[in-house]
Amino acid sequence: MNRLLPGIALAFCWLLLLLKGSIALFAMVLLVGLSIGAYEYAKMALFSECLLQPFFFAILVLLPLLSVFFVPQLGIGGGIFCAFLLFAFWTLATYREGFDSYAFFCRCGLGLLWVGFLGTHLMLLRELPQGNAWLLILTGITAGSDSGAYYCGRAFGRHKLSPLISPNKTVEGAMGGVVTGIIVAAILATLLLPVVPWGFLVVVAFVLTVVGICGDLVESVIKRATGTKDSGAILGGHGGILDRADSILFAAPIIYYSLLLLPG
Repeated sequence: MNRLLPGIALAFCWLLLLLKGSIALFAMVLLVGLSIGAYEYAKMALFSECLLQPFFFAILVLLPLLSVFFVPQLGIGGGIFCAFLLFAFWTLATYREGFDSYAFFCRCGLGLLWVGFLGTHLMLLRELPQGNAWLLILTGITAGSDSGAYYCGRAFGRHKLSPLISPNKTVEGAMGGVVTGIIVAAILATLLLPVVPWGFLVVVAFVLTVVGICGDLVESVIKRATGTKDSGAILGGHGGILDRADSILFAAPIIYYSLLLLPG
């Protein structure tokens, strides 16, 4: 029950936001979500006892999103550059003997790319024509493939997909996730899009499910390296923001750039 109720509430709020909310409201919600995700990453990866460090890290990670929304001329590249430069100054300002500043800088850079850069593509996707519909399709693919992989893995799983990273994931589960993701994408596209590009949809759904599995495994690598079970506890039994968004963060840039390349 502690997983079911937060999951239903989260899905309902996300659906309402995309169907009825404005782009400005979406940006505000995404700003909050990415700031929490950045804070979770900082608590996992930076090993700091100073409470101000995760907050400062979160502010810098939000620069790509703020740049896209408030200074579109700079775009995501300008925001990434500013954040990277400030992380460099931060590393130099805190350099001291006995502290692994190189590891600190690398961890900050990974967090900037994972949460800030990848997450900002959700905003870029929302700004596209029919962006809200494609965001719902993206969400359906990642959620559907995750559920399909779980149930197919439990029922038919025999061969481990990546035993050293995530022992519970199986090849059979991954295949079930791919099939489920494509089915969910087809249903949502039929309901939400005036014209469904079927060839494009099937290919992108397949790619997104594979990339989503990759995103999930990457977070598992980070959690294993930092000795973390869940990124946070804000979603109750679902863990933290990053525990729910690991797949969609990797998948959002794929569908965004694929749509830019789609004729018409």
